[in-house]
Amino acid sequence: MIVNKKFMLSFVAPLMIFISAVGLIFRSDNKKIFYLPIGLMGITIILEKNVRRRLERKTILKKIKSYQKVK
Repeated sequence: MIVNKKFMLSFVAPLMIFISAVGLIFRSDNKKIFYLPIGLMGITIILEKNVRRRLERKTILKKIKSYQKVK
């Protein structure tokens, strides 16, 4: 069975956030700081995807509108 690589990578960011949350909850006090970067990276990946998707949609909409003006 062939699995799409993009499909698998879409689970990485939520998994990173989950691992970070579990680590922050269950680890001792002096080792909790090590889980913050992985959680922040997961959140950053999700936000970056959202921003990129919005920008791509805006450019596509501009292209569609420019084609409509020509006719």
